[in-house]
Amino acid sequence: MRKVYGSAAEALDGLLHDGMFIAAGGFGLCGIPELLLQAIKDAGTKDLTFASNNAGVDDFGIGILLQTRQVKKMISSYVGENAEFMRQYLSGELELEFNPQGTLAERLRAGGAGIPGFYTKTGVGTVVAEGKELKDFDGETYVLERGIVADLAIVKAWKADTTGNAIFRKTARNFNVPAATCGKICVMEVEEIVEPGTLDPDGIHLPGIYVHRLIQGQHEKRIEQRTVRAA
Repeated sequence: MRKVYGSAAEALDGLLHDGMFIAAGGFGLCGIPELLLQAIKDAGTKDLTFASNNAGVDDFGIGILLQTRQVKKMISSYVGENAEFMRQYLSGELELEFNPQGTLAERLRAGGAGIPGFYTKTGVGTVVAEGKELKDFDGETYVLERGIVADLAIVKAWKADTTGNAIFRKTARNFNVPAATCGKICVMEVEEIVEPGTLDPDGIHLPGIYVHRLIQGQHEKRIEQRTVRAA
């Protein structure tokens, strides 16, 4: 089966539709599938729900889709670096479902593993638990969280072979692996594509069985916060 496509637009062809649910990898500005996000913006797909640790910044990551009002709802754990996100949320233009970071990661992992839900102590007694089922185990109260299954997963890896076996470089591994596994379809962008057998099997972070389409492209290396001292 062909997995390698010539561009992000080609890789997403036939997969996008208004109102869809997308899981996206990335943490801060690290490991963001920027080429695929740009292609979604160019396609004009709207009323999107995104499950992503954060929403990028105003002009990068999911932030570019917020600027064009293509996102209806965010399921996130941290959104503090995006002024447009804050403006839309406070004005009631954007729905937001906050998740503790570990809970969000586990919801993605659970969905990918075929687990419909799990109990956790995180969030009990806070707004996070409002409207959710509570259950006691051994005298402790837990909240039921649902696994996430997305229509589409978009992720960014460092290197992959043509069958989709992938390696993520350092902290770019972050949310990319659980996001990739929870999508009904996974499209991945990488910095380098190599032939099968080139990568060490013991070093594979994401097996190619989870990846349906992939592209190679140039990526911007951004620094989220730069702090310098006076000369």
